[in-house]
Amino acid sequence: MNVIMISPGFPDDMPLFTHGLAEVGARVFGVGDQPRGALPEKAASAVSQYLQVRDLWDEDAVAEEVAKWVGGTTIDRVECLWEPGMVLAARIREKIGVPGLPVEATIPFRDKVSMKEVLDRAGLRTPKHSRAKTKAECRAAAEEIGYPLIIKPIAGAGSADTYRLQEAGDLEDALKVMDHVDEVSVEEFIQGEEYTFDTVLGDGDVLFHNVAWYRPNPLVSRQNPWISPQAICLRDTDAPEIAIGCELGLSVLKALGYGSGFAHMEWFRTESGEAVFGEIGARAPGGHLTHVMNYAADVDLFRGWAEGVCYGRMSQDTSKPYNAAVVFKRAKGNGIVRKYDGLQSVLGRYGEHVAHIDLTPIGQPRRDYRKVVSGDGWIVVRHPDLGFTLEMADAVSNEFVIQAS
Repeated sequence: MNVIMISPGFPDDMPLFTHGLAEVGARVFGVGDQPRGALPEKAASAVSQYLQVRDLWDEDAVAEEVAKWVGGTTIDRVECLWEPGMVLAARIREKIGVPGLPVEATIPFRDKVSMKEVLDRAGLRTPKHSRAKTKAECRAAAEEIGYPLIIKPIAGAGSADTYRLQEAGDLEDALKVMDHVDEVSVEEFIQGEEYTFDTVLGDGDVLFHNVAWYRPNPLVSRQNPWISPQAICLRDTDAPEIAIGCELGLSVLKALGYGSGFAHMEWFRTESGEAVFGEIGARAPGGHLTHVMNYAADVDLFRGWAEGVCYGRMSQDTSKPYNAAVVFKRAKGNGIVRKYDGLQSVLGRYGEHVAHIDLTPIGQPRRDYRKVVSGDGWIVVRHPDLGFTLEMADAVSNEFVIQAS
């Protein structure tokens, strides 16, 4: 099994996925714009051959260079789990004749309006939406859809450059700070709890699925720097209020024709109990959520994903013994991290259920949570009981404070 892996060393989780490919017996051909010697050890040890390209985003040139590089070697898969490189991977598949998503089928995963148009045609519930390239088009879309609204980049990831608009004045304020965004989606604001539907697929079969609950919604977290946001990987996805999102997610994957790989979808459950699609990426989730899923199910999804895309199966037991919650900490104050307040008290009560701790070291500058999702650290707690898991997550959020000055 010969697999081309786009950007095997970046972002942070990519070396683990690259290593997973090697673990399941794949011969990995890495393609990236960093020197081979700069690859993290996990990626460097997994890559059999490596091609450094000058400009990873010159897609046609890279596809041509890769085709010449692999020559007569049979390539079985071309994989990319980094959002900006998905179309490049599709172009390489088309260039060398490898199964998987072609460019046309990849575009809806990158273009938020296109993805909703596909799902609208399939009869699935999406927010009302409109594409806009100019300020005039944004104003016209807002008038047609009605407030409250969300405005966000067409090809963005996460909640960066995403704004909630209550009235026309909010739109004008958002337009002043979005000049660097070429194209936006203006959408109906959906009021409700926000969840994920994360899946690993092999040959069209769902081999693993997960639902994570955002506490609070990401947009609220981003706009309030004092919040320590949480994501809860739920043990019970058969509960009726969660199962509706899983059903929606399966329909979305079918409508988009997704066959093998990781997929990360976000959806809303409204007060009336309706499941509404948010968006989807043909990739693993960010924010260390793959790690949290591993802690919930006691599995290795980096390896499990690799087995799924290479062989269409996952040999691990994917039942979930636990609910698992990740809490992202944001330091209070600015400058250098000086001390941790309340950590020992929290660990004294819940330490046996803490699965992971990674914090900005004392003496180091605090991190900008707007650029680094994990902020000044992430802590994972887990337990079979959801109520107790939420109690622990709230203690980590509210009682433990990282002080900076």
